[in-house]
Amino acid sequence: MNEWLLIYLALGAFTGFMAGLLGVGGGGILVPLFTMMFAAQGFSETHLLHMALGTAMTTIIFTSVSSFRAHHKHGAVLWPVVKAIAPGIVLGTLAGAQIATRMSTRGLAIFFAVFMGYTATQMLLDIKPKPSRSLPGSGGLFGVGVGIGGISSMVAIGGGGLSVPFMTWCNVKIHNAIGTSSAIGFPIAVSGTIGYMVNGYSAMQEGVLPPGSFGFIYLPALFGTVLTSVIVAPLGVRLAHKLKVGVLKKVFAGMIVVLVARMLYTLFAR
Repeated sequence: MNEWLLIYLALGAFTGFMAGLLGVGGGGILVPLFTMMFAAQGFSETHLLHMALGTAMTTIIFTSVSSFRAHHKHGAVLWPVVKAIAPGIVLGTLAGAQIATRMSTRGLAIFFAVFMGYTATQMLLDIKPKPSRSLPGSGGLFGVGVGIGGISSMVAIGGGGLSVPFMTWCNVKIHNAIGTSSAIGFPIAVSGTIGYMVNGYSAMQEGVLPPGSFGFIYLPALFGTVLTSVIVAPLGVRLAHKLKVGVLKKVFAGMIVVLVARMLYTLFAR
């Protein structure tokens, strides 16, 4: 256990640094690496990916708080938008977690791989939507929130990869889109965490999950990664102003493709 805790601490430092440097969530890195680490520890294949998703989703609670507080201080969060979209976010995230935990590990892995492939392509080609409309009303934002929350909970992301392009498309200034997205990430993370805890409760009671699990959340991995990621993230933020982030994003996208491919091999070769 001690050696694995050290590995989780190192993983948290790496993902925290990348999040601070590039402004992207760690789900694309954490889920594949958690999956491979959990497999190496002999966790049940039936719930291998569910555990990885649930644990990665919970880490977002801690990272999103510091993120949206910083954006709020700069007046970048559009709170009326957050208020209108949050109910849909919560409903969609809870539904997404319900669907994800009832999918087979391999089916869920394919869905995750397809979405991450789409995300990596956007980063590699620097695809950005052109502003062409205004934000919808409260009903429209509710519906958009359901979609963003549902997908986010199934791939363990804070929603930024979906909400920022959507708001940019709706003529929201980029710094407001990023700031508002950071605030939206909090209800996604909390709802997703609850969903993975509740839906993993029966498996935990049946004894098929490893010691240290709370539903589909593996606490040693959670605490290890969160501890160092929160400490190291500010270093990435400082370095972001000195490096060519555009090039690094392409490297990061390539890394996601490699990790997801390795995750698929781990799952399908078993």
